[in-house]
Amino acid sequence: MAQAHRPTDTSSGARSPGTAPAPRRNWFLRLGAPSTAASALTATVALYMTLVAFGNITDFGTNQQFVRHVLSMDTTFKDPDLMWRAVESPALQNAAYVAVIVWETLAAVVLLAATWFWITGLRRDAYDRARAASTVGLVMVLLLFGMGFLAIGGEWFAMWQSSDWNGLDAAARNVAPAAFTLLVVHLPGVRRADPERT
Repeated sequence: MAQAHRPTDTSSGARSPGTAPAPRRNWFLRLGAPSTAASALTATVALYMTLVAFGNITDFGTNQQFVRHVLSMDTTFKDPDLMWRAVESPALQNAAYVAVIVWETLAAVVLLAATWFWITGLRRDAYDRARAASTVGLVMVLLLFGMGFLAIGGEWFAMWQSSDWNGLDAAARNVAPAAFTLLVVHLPGVRRADPERT
C-alpha cells in the first residue's frame, strides 16, 4: 500500500529539499559589524576634514599666521645651525598655506566619497570601493599631519622649539584617528568583494 504524501511543515522553520533558505538579516548584529565601524569612523574623519578645510577657507588669516611663523622659524631658539632652513618669503609662505588647504579639501572630498561607498556597500555586503577610497583619503590625512606637520614642521622647521606656534599636539591628535580608522578599514572582517568585481 502506498503511503500518503505529507506536506512539509514550514511553520517550524523546516524546508523542503532543494529550496534555498530565506535570507534573514539581523540588523542589530549588522550595527556591530566591522564594516559598520569602518563606515562610522570614515564618516567621522570625513566630517572633520571637511570642517577643517571649510574653516581655513572662510577664516583664511588665522592659520595663515601659524604657517608663516612656523616657516620663518621666528619663535624658535634661532640656532644659527638651523636658521638657514627658514622660509621668509611671504609668497612662498602663502603658497605653502594654500597647498595645505587644497590638500585638506581633496582629502575631505575623497573621504566623503568613501563614506558614500560604505553606505551603499552595507546594503550589498560589498566594500572594495569603500575600502580603497577610505585608504586613499586616510593616507592623505596621515601624510598631511604626519609628514607635513610632525616631521617637516616639527623637526625640519623646529616647531617643537616654539612655545607660541607649536602644532605638534594638534597634529598628533589628527594622526591618531586617521591611523586607527585605517586599521579598522582593513580588519579581516571587512573583506567582502564588490559583486561587479567577482
